[in-house]
Amino acid sequence: MPECLKFRVAAAVLAVLFAFPVAAADIDRASLYRAQSVTNGTGEENRAWGLAPCLEEVLVKVSGDPRLIGDPRVAEMSRHAADYATQIGYRDLLNNRPPHDEQGTHDRPQYITADFAPDKIDALLGSLGRKPWPLPRPAIVALLDVKPMKGNGFTLVRDGDGELEADMRGALAAAAYRTGLPLELPKPQDIALADVTRALGGDVLLAGTLAWRPEALGWVGDWRLASKGKEYRWQVRGVSFDDAFRNAVRGTLQILSGNGEPEP
Repeated sequence: MPECLKFRVAAAVLAVLFAFPVAAADIDRASLYRAQSVTNGTGEENRAWGLAPCLEEVLVKVSGDPRLIGDPRVAEMSRHAADYATQIGYRDLLNNRPPHDEQGTHDRPQYITADFAPDKIDALLGSLGRKPWPLPRPAIVALLDVKPMKGNGFTLVRDGDGELEADMRGALAAAAYRTGLPLELPKPQDIALADVTRALGGDVLLAGTLAWRPEALGWVGDWRLASKGKEYRWQVRGVSFDDAFRNAVRGTLQILSGNGEPEP
């Protein structure tokens, strides 16, 4: 399977495994050192392929610094991800159905979960000039307006109807959990409140607009984050809505953890 296709399949599978709210109780120390991915079997080569993004995710979650994504030093560490793991588990994405056609057990899609040793991860971060961002993390409330390619626009809410809304909620929840940030969406009746963040018990408001733009060949996300009396703004263009939400949440993570600001 081509690498780009593997990534898209992994993203789609993982997005449906998460739901709102991503509560502060869900973001504990163990969860920061745990990550999930999708691989195409349980063999050594497939395991290595599945563990590499897990290690990168944990380094980002623990440090709060998304700039480690794609860092060549992290890529080299990820080649040896199994050396830092304490437990690795698999779940058959085909629900244990028998292999079909010429398929063998070596190439069946698997959901892989890895727990990493905190002391080893912290040491890796130290070698990268980073340190763990301690718990508890600020609770985020997301107030996001969506302007799709067809149909009416809407505000993304916790219990909204429609297939697109459900897919977007899954993608946003996955992005939040995989960056170690508690995140909540408003209910429909909360949108009109003057202080939706306070009403939902949040610490920080992430607001913005996600619009489909033909000239950008994809979604355009304009994000605003209000924290400690300061407002931050950044944008992403021409991406899938999964990537747009990852950009929004990673930018929030970078700001709140004190690792700088996302590019405007």
